[in-house]
Amino acid sequence: MWTIVHPISAILGSVALLLLGGGLLNTLLTVSGSQAGFSTATVGFIMSGYFVGFMGGTFVSGRLIAQIGHIRAFAFCAALSSSIALMHSLWHNPYFWFLLRVIYGVSFVTLVTVTESWLNARASKEERGKVFASYMVVNLSAIALAQQLLGIQADGPHLLFSLTAIFICLAVLPITITSRSQPQVPSRPKSTLKKVFRLSPLAVAAAVLSGLAMGAFWSMAPLFAASRDFDLSQVGWLMSITIIGGALLQMPIGRYSDKHDRRRVLTVVCAVAAIAALAMTVTTSDKLLLALFFLWGGMSFSVYPLAVALIIDLLEPEDVVSGSTDMLVLHGAGSVFAPIVAGNLMNLTGPNALPIYIAIVFLVLGSYAVFQVRKLSTIPAGDPAHFEPMVQTSPEILEMTAAQEESSQVPNDEEVK
Repeated sequence: MWTIVHPISAILGSVALLLLGGGLLNTLLTVSGSQAGFSTATVGFIMSGYFVGFMGGTFVSGRLIAQIGHIRAFAFCAALSSSIALMHSLWHNPYFWFLLRVIYGVSFVTLVTVTESWLNARASKEERGKVFASYMVVNLSAIALAQQLLGIQADGPHLLFSLTAIFICLAVLPITITSRSQPQVPSRPKSTLKKVFRLSPLAVAAAVLSGLAMGAFWSMAPLFAASRDFDLSQVGWLMSITIIGGALLQMPIGRYSDKHDRRRVLTVVCAVAAIAALAMTVTTSDKLLLALFFLWGGMSFSVYPLAVALIIDLLEPEDVVSGSTDMLVLHGAGSVFAPIVAGNLMNLTGPNALPIYIAIVFLVLGSYAVFQVRKLSTIPAGDPAHFEPMVQTSPEILEMTAAQEESSQVPNDEEVK
C-alpha cells in the first residue's frame, strides 16, 4: 500500500490540510453567524452562498487551471480562500458574508479540482481503487477531525478563523514542493442530463433530494445542536460522529446494494434516515441524540453514492463520466436551496424544523423509490457498477471512479478462457 500512497503523499497532505481548514470554517461560520445576531433564516441564506460558488466553480475551475497551471492555480486559490476566512471577522454583515461564501465556493472547488485531477493522473488503472480509497479516508478523516478544533477555547471566533487560514495556507506547501509533473486538464464532458433522466428518474430525484438533505445538515446542524445547549466542543462532537457514521456505514450498505436491487436498498436507507431524524425531535438524552446522528449519517451519506451507482448501472461506458458529472451538478443544485429552506423553517417554527424537514425529504424520496419499484419491477440488464463512497467533490474524481468501473468490466484472461 505504501508503494501506492508514497508517490501521492504530497497531494494527500495538501488535501488533509485543505479540508482541516475548510471543514472547520463551514461549522464555525454557522455558529458565529448565530452569535453575531443573525436569524436562522439569514444564516441559511449565508451558507447557501458556498454551494452557489461551488456549483459555478465546477464550470470555471478547469479553465483557470488550464490557463495558469495546477500549482499556480492552487496557490492563487489557497491565498484567496485563507484571506476570505479572515475577512469574515472584519464586518458582520450577512450580504458581505454571503458574497464571501460564493467566492470561497468557487475558490475551494478549484483547489479540490487541482488535487483530484492530480490524483487521477498519477493513478494507473490497477491502482485506482486503492488511490480512491486512500483519498476518501483522508477526506472524511480531515473533515471529522476539523470539527474537534471547535473545542479550542478562546475569546471569540478570531483564533479559529486564523486557524482556518493557517491550515489552508499550509496546504500549499506539500503540493508546491513536489517534483512530479503536472497533469493535463481534461475537457469538461458534454452533458447527458436528458439521457440520465430518461434512464433513471429515480437517480435524478435521489441526487437532488440528497442535496436538499445534506446541504441542510452541513449548514444548519450546528444551530440545531446549539439549541440543545451544546457548547462548541459538543457541537464538534456531533458533527464528527455524524461524519464517522457516514464513513463507516457507507461501505456495507454499498456492497449490499451491489448484489441487490439498489432501488429497494435506497428505499430502506431513506426510511431509516427519516425515522432517525424524527427521533431526534423527541429524545431528551444527549447520548441518544449522538447515536441517532451516527445512524443518520450512515444512511444519509449513502444516498448520493447510491444514486450515482444506480445511474452508472444503466449508462454506456463512454457516458459514465458525463453522467456522473450531471449527478454532481444535480446534487449541488439541491444543496444550494437546502440551507435557505431549512433556515426559514427553523426561523418560523423552531430548531426541530431541521430534522423534520430532513425526514420529509427522505420520506418523499423513499416513497418515490417504492413507486419506481412497483412501476418497473425489473431494471434494464447491463454491466453492474460498484458502489464507491462519495462526498460532494469535483468532476475530476468522477473520472477516477468511471475508470474503475471500466477496468472492472474488462474480462481477465481466466474469464475469457
